[in-house]
Amino acid sequence: MVKLIWTEVSLEDLKSIFDFIAIDSKKYAAITVEKIYYNAQVINSNRYIGSVVPEFSNKFIREIISGNYRIIYKIVSDSQIDILRIYHSARLLKKSSLE
Repeated sequence: MVKLIWTEVSLEDLKSIFDFIAIDSKKYAAITVEKIYYNAQVINSNRYIGSVVPEFSNKFIREIISGNYRIIYKIVSDSQIDILRIYHSARLLKKSSLE
């Protein structure tokens, strides 16, 4: 099984998502964040399940989709995957966003 590491930035992304949605509904905010977290766990079973992030064309930087959000991760090794960012699909993803 692969170890998922949530980077500090990805955890900040989750908090920002929660805070933004919670303005209208704390319940829906919690459901959305839980869904993102749950969907990220799929990577444990198959690290190549996500597609290559088109903005980077790097086979080790991949993404899976959870609702309106892109869960962007990096395959670090056979036993470790870093969750890099949780990005709303309407936002433009720049290379500097992952550095």
